Amino acid sequence: MGIEAVSHNFLTGRLEDMVQWARKNSMWPATFGLACCAIEMMGTGAAHYDLGRYGMEVFRASPRQADLMIVAGRVSQKMAPVLRQVYDQMVEPKWVISMGVCASSGGMFNNYAIVQGVDQIVPVDVYVPGCPPGPETLMHGILTLHEAVSNGELLKRRGNSKQGLGIQSPQLDGQTASATLVPNPRVRKVKS
Repeated sequence: MGIEAVSHNFLTGRLEDMVQWARKNSMWPATFGLACCAIEMMGTGAAHYDLGRYGMEVFRASPRQADLMIVAGRVSQKMAPVLRQVYDQMVEPKWVISMGVCASSGGMFNNYAIVQGVDQIVPVDVYVPGCPPGPETLMHGILTLHEAVSNGELLKRRGNSKQGLGIQSPQLDGQTASATLVPNPRVRKVKS
């Protein structure tokens, strides 16, 4: 019965575990709402759902203070360079959640003005489905990202591929999916 018998605490825990715990419990999202999904994102931060429980109560207006970007809504071709600039100014490590079918695959806007998936601009870690997804679905996507951060899986994700994890969160808000995501070979589903 060596040190393995002792439960982990602040003296015997690994530094890596403590850093992952701190990252998971102090994600600060950037303010980046583009369309109707932004209203649901604001509702998630309000008192009824209270993202403050997860250390995310303040959406940062400066990308230099944020490490999570929630792309909420459709991305136009004119907005794409701005989105990339905000992403490049965020601190490392940084994560991206694609919220809604418009951000994930262009949605019903299959034309020249709308980017057909935000993963063409930035690497996406979690896809949240719905049109628009409700606060419950967004919170499940955030908790899925928290689990991936605490497992350390995200530190290995962008080696040479420059891609995000591509986790697709299930829709949990009781709505029927009015639009579905375009199947992406890089996306893997989460078991709920």
